[in-house]
Amino acid sequence: MAKADLKTKENDASVDEFLNAVDHEVKRKDAFHVKEMMESITGLPPKMWGPSIIGFGSYHYKYDSGREGDMLKVGFSPRKTALTLYIMPGFDRYEELMAKLGKYKTGKSCLYIKRLADVDEEILKELIKGSWDYMTNKYG
Repeated sequence: MAKADLKTKENDASVDEFLNAVDHEVKRKDAFHVKEMMESITGLPPKMWGPSIIGFGSYHYKYDSGREGDMLKVGFSPRKTALTLYIMPGFDRYEELMAKLGKYKTGKSCLYIKRLADVDEEILKELIKGSWDYMTNKYG
């Protein structure tokens, strides 16, 4: 089977232009701060993935079905309802950090935060670094 035709592909759109267009001032400032945190942790520049996700690094996956594609290793998006961070390995391996993080919600690989002020920034950095290290060790 060929690569999946995904909407979420790395592209050359401007990350700063996208973030500067975020209406809500606090969310815009938080998004720029998360971008700086992820740049520092990964050592890579941010890239747009699709129209609204900022990603760092990439990995290639292939399912048993033969479906394959590329995805960001770690990233985020300033969505209307919450700042969404993509923690690709999920959260089971980070129970201790999650207990200390603060106010948040999760999906399978998504961490939803209303405002950075609601969470412990040092714990958030540890979570991002743990996710980055796990994905880098697994996929190179």
